[in-house]
Amino acid sequence: MSQRMDYNAASPAGMRALSAVHGYVRQSGLPPRLVDLVFLRVSQINGCAYCIDMHSRDLLKAGLPVEHLVLVSAWPEAGGIFGEQERAALAWAEAVTRLGDRGVPDSAFEAAAAVFGEKQLADLTIAVGLMNAYNRVAISFRATPMALAA
Repeated sequence: MSQRMDYNAASPAGMRALSAVHGYVRQSGLPPRLVDLVFLRVSQINGCAYCIDMHSRDLLKAGLPVEHLVLVSAWPEAGGIFGEQERAALAWAEAVTRLGDRGVPDSAFEAAAAVFGEKQLADLTIAVGLMNAYNRVAISFRATPMALAA
């Protein structure tokens, strides 16, 4: 499968705007590993091969054990591998990504709000929204995963 178009070249200002949001998320105070786990989980849900490849590589480079990486998609059944904050972030990422017709249930909000302060939860939601946007761009234009480009 080949890339449909170079969206970075087609809309450099738009991609810089997304990059600015990414920069905000990175400096927001959320733990980098937590953000990367959320980015990976959102990308898994959306089926974005390019982003799954990229965020898996980022997590491994940052020292995440491979045993943890392979269990991200099954995090609820992974026992204590993921901490309380990571589990809450992954659950929130799933609820916000899988909106469907029901929106985000009160129970999901209450569970996330029990672990995160208001700013953290707002920033986490910005991170989830950002990754959903990146996924949609990469999937729409068939961004090539690094694993295939090598």
